[in-house]
Amino acid sequence: MRTDQRFLQTGVSFLLFALTLQADAATRPGKAAGAQPLALGAVAANDPAKRPRLAGTGASGSSVLRAQVLLDRAHFSPGEIDGRFGGNTRRAVAAFNEVRGIEAGDRVEAKTWAELNRDTAPVVVPYVLAPGDVAGPFEILPAGIPERARLAALGFESPIEGLGERFHSSARLLLALNPGVVFDREGIEILVPNVERAPLAEAAGLSVRVSEKDHSVVALASDGSVRARYPATVGSEHDPLPVGEWKINGVGWNPTFLYNPALFWDSEPGDEKARLPAGPNNPVGVVWIDLSKPHYGIHGTPEPSTIGGTTSHGCIRLTNWDALELSHLVSPGTPALLVK
Repeated sequence: MRTDQRFLQTGVSFLLFALTLQADAATRPGKAAGAQPLALGAVAANDPAKRPRLAGTGASGSSVLRAQVLLDRAHFSPGEIDGRFGGNTRRAVAAFNEVRGIEAGDRVEAKTWAELNRDTAPVVVPYVLAPGDVAGPFEILPAGIPERARLAALGFESPIEGLGERFHSSARLLLALNPGVVFDREGIEILVPNVERAPLAEAAGLSVRVSEKDHSVVALASDGSVRARYPATVGSEHDPLPVGEWKINGVGWNPTFLYNPALFWDSEPGDEKARLPAGPNNPVGVVWIDLSKPHYGIHGTPEPSTIGGTTSHGCIRLTNWDALELSHLVSPGTPALLVK
């Protein structure tokens, strides 16, 4: 077992990371809020013959969705799949092209498509809502830390939020794939991204590289080859990334969090210590990967749409699903190199 209960109760008690619950509450409606509608279709997304050149940040639609799902399954995560060619997707494409020896930078060119389309499984598939998808309990979480601390768990606020986590997708994307569907009853058939990844076996000699410039966490094999790459939020002006050579101490799944205002430069006068319960909307998400640098770790997030874009209080944030995959690759003693 790599789990140490210290990481569940005390190892995340003195973290320096992005816990700004007021900002979290302000952005939370974006999980299901409306925006420019996406033009998506399962037939188009599943068609490997549609291989348009994708470049820049303006592209969106079925071809972008296809690229994102195929990148996700190749372990070059685009973060939250949203059908838009944003920064996380561009950086994932650039890393994929580099590893595959394709001179296309952060563009999806014909050779990129040829490599991605080696994976022939459909990218959008039907899924029937199961009892667990709609059973809950679901509740809108209060913004205040004391109020959250009184809850039994920091669970999902709605069925579509849980489905987004399961299928690595934004609520907007699921709504676009399923116009008019209400995600509230078992037995309803919906369309979802097929993000079932081939499992990565734990391997000796693995190391982790965190890059502030590239907004990424990369798992490297002993020969230096890339096993997996994930978009990340790393550091900030007030709490910079602790550059250096560190090691993984251990992993804690479903951690609680002890909020200590003395450790946060932006805490409010009168804030008191509070223990926040476990759950996907816990400030560190569903897993904490403890670093040998005191108070620092790699962890999940309750806000996957912010990964790669916003700053943290020094720690390294991934989507919950990416953090979970990484947590099963590392073990105590795994080297972790943090670079600018």
